[in-house]
Amino acid sequence: MTSTAAHWESALLSPEFIQLAAIVMAALSVGGFVYVLVMPYLSDERKVSKRVATLAQGRYGTTTRAGVAQPVQMRRKQVQEIVKDIEAKQKANQRVTLQMKLMRAGLNIKPHTYYILSAVAGLVGGLIVLLTGSSLMVSAITAFACGIGLPRWLLARLIKSRQAKFLIQFANAIDIIVRGIKSGLPLNDCVQVIASEMLEPVRSEFADLVEQQKVGVPISRALERMHDRMPLQEVNFFAIVIAIQSQTGGNLAETLTNLSSVLRERHLLQAKVRAFSAEAKASAMIIGALPPLVMGVVYLTSPDYISLLWSSQLGKAMLAASAIWMLIGVVTMRKMISFDY
Repeated sequence: MTSTAAHWESALLSPEFIQLAAIVMAALSVGGFVYVLVMPYLSDERKVSKRVATLAQGRYGTTTRAGVAQPVQMRRKQVQEIVKDIEAKQKANQRVTLQMKLMRAGLNIKPHTYYILSAVAGLVGGLIVLLTGSSLMVSAITAFACGIGLPRWLLARLIKSRQAKFLIQFANAIDIIVRGIKSGLPLNDCVQVIASEMLEPVRSEFADLVEQQKVGVPISRALERMHDRMPLQEVNFFAIVIAIQSQTGGNLAETLTNLSSVLRERHLLQAKVRAFSAEAKASAMIIGALPPLVMGVVYLTSPDYISLLWSSQLGKAMLAASAIWMLIGVVTMRKMISFDY
């Protein structure tokens, strides 16, 4: 028995077996990753999305009377040109500067102040780790993470939180405009009511809109700047509606009423999707966190037992393969719990 176990141990630790295992694991990992990325293109999801987009564009709508079809087609063409113009301007401004990110987060600081605070955070984090007895390399990595990664993460969180607060009040702001227009007030007065009565951050965004109108900026251009500061689809819808109504005319109150209903339905759909996917997200987080947690517990209880993973050649190969498989699993679970709405 001892000779058989020694024979199998020597066979498993041989360079040929390690090389073969590494090749097999790499091939399986690449195959799984390619499957996750390529599968949507091979399935019918893209065909369904293309057909839905075609129906949304109204390509199947026809009018039998030529006298009615011509004005409708002209108006549709004019609306399409306005939308294309707005989309072209938005694509031209896709590059987001640090100053714009700070404005989206609601921070009234300059970029150089942000850089100074980031440098201070990096130095403090690196010094704390260095004083605990860690190596210079670990301290440098910590300083890099605290000086670059942490400020960017906090800035992204602030932007996301501010946008979520804006969406909660945005439909109510549109309802105020609708009621004001129905009572006879012009659009500018309705916007001023929102700028003085609504909660943050809707109030500050519409207050900036009012200030731009006072200096002569057209409302369509001011709304484009609002979309730059608050890059949400809902704001884009609102800007397109106002731009179309200002150039083609029509019943603005009715259009904004429909827009408000659409925004509330979208918010309700988002809430339903979050509720339905909460269990799947919790399961994915638990499954993804189990391997490193178990590894940490085993290291605390039996460090000599698990240290073979980074002290032996075979252990390093198994650790690298496990990390690749974990990455593929996390990407797959993220794709499974992500929904487009």
